[in-house]
Amino acid sequence: MLKGKANWDAAFETITGSLKTLATLLEKQKIAAAGPMMVVYTSTDDSGFTFIAEIPVAQEPKNPGKDISIGQSPEGRTLKFVHRGSYDNMDNTYEAITNHLDDKKLEARDTFIEEYVTDPLKTAEDKLVINVFVPLK
Repeated sequence: MLKGKANWDAAFETITGSLKTLATLLEKQKIAAAGPMMVVYTSTDDSGFTFIAEIPVAQEPKNPGKDISIGQSPEGRTLKFVHRGSYDNMDNTYEAITNHLDDKKLEARDTFIEEYVTDPLKTAEDKLVINVFVPLK
């Protein structure tokens, strides 16, 4: 896990930079990912957001470094939505999610989880497939 903070204009670059840092550590230590890369959004406001970039692993890395930590992936009851296409169009997906929650009178926790079905470090941005998980209260 690697905690980060970004403004909206540099969101994708900041997220992929954090994921690349984690992937590089795992590659150097010859540790395979045990699942898709994820980003957990821990807070948002008009200027930006805080997040935790995560890569699931079956074995813990040795000497992860001062900024990288080991932790559990989020769990609990969630709704799953799928975004296809550019990260720049994520606003449309989140707007649809908000409308769905309002229509169904569901209350979400203050976090959102993006699971990258396609590798955001290697996939053309307009070909991204991202599962968005919305934890419910």
